[in-house]
Amino acid sequence: MTVLRKTQIVIVGGGAGGLELARRLGARFGRRTHDIILVDKNRTHIWKPLLHEVAAGSLDANLDEVGYRSHCHRWGYRFFLGTLERIDPAAREIVIAPLLDEDGSELIGRHRLRYDYLVLAMGSVGNDFGTPGAREHCIFLDERQQADRFRDKLLNHCLRVSRAMVADPASDAHVDVAIVGGGATGVELAAELFNAAGALRYYGLEVFDEQRLRVTLIEAGPRILPALPERLAEAAQRELEALGVTVLTNTPVTEVTGDAMLLKSGDRIPADLRVWAAGVKTAPLADEADGLARAASGQFIVRPTLQTETDDRIFAIGDCAYCIPPGETRPVPPRAQSAHQMASAVFRNLVAIEAGRPLRPFVYRDHGSLVSLSRFSTVGSLMGNLIGGRMAIEGRLARFVYTSLYRMHLIAIHGWLKGWAMILLGRVNRIIRPRLKLH
Repeated sequence: MTVLRKTQIVIVGGGAGGLELARRLGARFGRRTHDIILVDKNRTHIWKPLLHEVAAGSLDANLDEVGYRSHCHRWGYRFFLGTLERIDPAAREIVIAPLLDEDGSELIGRHRLRYDYLVLAMGSVGNDFGTPGAREHCIFLDERQQADRFRDKLLNHCLRVSRAMVADPASDAHVDVAIVGGGATGVELAAELFNAAGALRYYGLEVFDEQRLRVTLIEAGPRILPALPERLAEAAQRELEALGVTVLTNTPVTEVTGDAMLLKSGDRIPADLRVWAAGVKTAPLADEADGLARAASGQFIVRPTLQTETDDRIFAIGDCAYCIPPGETRPVPPRAQSAHQMASAVFRNLVAIEAGRPLRPFVYRDHGSLVSLSRFSTVGSLMGNLIGGRMAIEGRLARFVYTSLYRMHLIAIHGWLKGWAMILLGRVNRIIRPRLKLH
């Protein structure tokens, strides 16, 4: 009896691009002739642009996260819980690190997983640029556990200040938050914190309000939101300052301590909570001696087909891919829309390989950048193929486009039927659920 050897496609990373690709491949090929495997170190997926809302308590991640095991059962792929340790292109295998429980006991030993085609979609992690104390004393918003940790600490400090005010109404107690990085994550978190602080009075902290929150946004560059037109960045800064955020530009951080940010100028900014959102890099592997070409950021250098430079059977997408489109001088930016477009391109190319057709180069279409300042405002720009240029948008139109991006993500990972059901459920939850998650 002849045993059919299935084509094995392994995807490392269940972020926006990796999860969408796993769903599409599973739906296309099924389990009969192909074995589609998704590897991720977490058990659930949540859209990374929402982590600032999870951190502030404005979003209950339990309602929006996707469990990989139930998702894979529905869409015809397999899920492996684990962390990529090494890639072995010669053997066409990846090495998965030992899986440990919370006590450090080994549950599953180090093991190898073969592949016919490998897609690296590991995303990115915060880049502290070697700043002393940043890794030890700052919270990074790379995954849900970090966002949950920030929310717990924030609530504890708010409770401390509330109790101090009850004991002494004249108390000058405050919660001081310092955020390093004036990109989308830092700006959105700063605004979301004031939205959350304003709602705490309805959930047991009657004497606490946004006046007891002091947020400092620190940016090393000349302005915040460099991806947006300067006019929109200035409008966002004015909105933040109207909320009460102190915005510092041209202000590099040289060291982080357990209670403050130390600046190049010699000044010291005290902070109960310290967040680092000043850039990203590809998560390093335990053993990077795999022969794959990498950029200075650690990203895998890919050709126009999104195959790595040295191995046709290995693709890279999303934040971990260093891709310079033909005719361009800058790489594709690490955004959710990039991951979505790359996932679609690799899906087409893997289908083409199976059908014996030539591969098509990846074409990046920049649909613009949008930044949500919570319920207060939304700013952004639409570019490229949408209008044949660049158009600045603000207010309700910008908010509608911003929320549409998440709806598109839901449809991409769940399909049209369940995707729209999730969108409708989200609308219902906004009415019947509490405004804040406080546990």
